Amino acid sequence: MASNSTPLSSYQIRLLAVLALINFVNFADRTVIVPLLPLLRQQMHLTDSQLGSLQTGLLVVLALASWPCGFFADRMSRTRIIAGGIVFWSLATVLCGFAPSFMFLLVARSLIGVGEAAYAPAAQSMISDSFPYERRANAQAIFASGMLLGGAAGQAFGGLAGESYGWKYTVILIGLVCLVPVLFVVKLPEPPRRPRSEVLPIWKLLSVPAYVAMLFAGTCITFSSVSLLTWGIDFARDYKEFSLRQAAVSLALVALLSLLLGVLTGGFLADRLHRKYPYGRILVIAAGFLFAAPFVLLAIQTDEKWVFLAALFISGYFMSWYHGPVTAVLHDLTPQRAHSSAIGVYMFVTQLLGALGPQLVGKISDASDLQLGLQVATGVMVLGALLMFLVIYFVRRDGLHHPSLAAFRLEGND
Repeated sequence: MASNSTPLSSYQIRLLAVLALINFVNFADRTVIVPLLPLLRQQMHLTDSQLGSLQTGLLVVLALASWPCGFFADRMSRTRIIAGGIVFWSLATVLCGFAPSFMFLLVARSLIGVGEAAYAPAAQSMISDSFPYERRANAQAIFASGMLLGGAAGQAFGGLAGESYGWKYTVILIGLVCLVPVLFVVKLPEPPRRPRSEVLPIWKLLSVPAYVAMLFAGTCITFSSVSLLTWGIDFARDYKEFSLRQAAVSLALVALLSLLLGVLTGGFLADRLHRKYPYGRILVIAAGFLFAAPFVLLAIQTDEKWVFLAALFISGYFMSWYHGPVTAVLHDLTPQRAHSSAIGVYMFVTQLLGALGPQLVGKISDASDLQLGLQVATGVMVLGALLMFLVIYFVRRDGLHHPSLAAFRLEGND
C-alpha cells in the first residue's frame, strides 16, 4: 500500500482531472438556476414555493435514480455510465431553455437529476479504487473541489448572462457546454476491480448502525445546504440591498475562495485524524458544521454588506470540510464491491428527503419571510452535525468494519 508521501501516478492525476472537470460542469449546470430565480419569478409569475420546487424536483429524481445507478456501477462499465449521464443531463438542461410553461420547466429541470445520478456513485467508486485507503479523503476532496468551483462559476455566469441575455439562452448555453467532458471520459481507462465477491444485499448494508446514522445526518445536511444555496442570491438581493448582478458575482467569489480552501482543508484534516482515530473523518465533518452555524446566523441577521460577505466566507469554509471525508467514510464502512451501492443508497435517502428543503423554505418565505426560512435551515444543519456524533458512537462500539459485513470483505482495508 502506498504511503501518503508517494507521488501521484500519471493515471491518478488524469483520473482526478477528468472527474473533477465533470463535477465542475455538473454543478455549474445545477447552480446556474439560482441567480435566475428573480427573473423566473417576474416573467412566469411564480411563488417562492414554486421556485423552490425547481430544486426539489431535481433532487427527488436524483435520489430515485441514484440507487439503481449505484447498483449498476458496481456491475458494469463505470465510464460508459458516466458518459451516458453527462449526455442525458446536458440535453435535459437545453430542454429547459425551450420551456413554454412552469410545468414544462419543472419536468425538464427534474430530468437533469437522472443524468447527475449516473455519474456520482460511479466516479467516487473509481477514485476509491485508484487511491490507497489512507488517501481517500484527500482524493475525494480534490474531486469535490470541481463541484465547488463549478457551483461558483454557475452562479456567476447565471447572474451575468441572465441579466444580459435572459434565462432561456443562459440555460441552453450551459447545457451545450456540459457535453464537453464526454470527449475525455470515454477515453479514460477504468481502474481494475478486485475479484468479485458475493453481492452485498441492500438489507445487509442497512444493518450497519453507523451507516444508517450517516443517512440521517446526511439528510439534515443536504436539507440545509441545498436550501441555503438555492435562496442565497435571492436573499442577498431582497434583504441586503444587492442588485442581481452584484449578488451573483459577490456570492460566487466568496464561494470560489472559501469552499475551495475548505474542501482541501477538510480532506487533509480528515486523513490526518483518521490515522489516530477510526472516527477521525467523521469528527471533521461534525466540527465543520458546528463551527459554521454561528456565522450562517450572523450572515442572516446582519445589516452590513461586508459583514454578510465575511460571515458567508467563514461559514462556507467550514461547511465545505464535509465533501471529501463523507465519501471516504461511506467507503470505509462498506466492502469495496459495494462502494457504488453505498453511495447510491446514501444519495437516494439524503437527496430524496433533503430535497424538501428548498420548497419548505419557500413556503415559509411565502407565509412569513425568507429570513425565518433560512434560520430553520441552519437549525437543521446543526442537527445533522450532532447526529454525526451518533455515527462516532457506533464506530467506537462496532468498529469501522462492522462484523456483519466481514464475509463480504476480501481484505482488511477494502
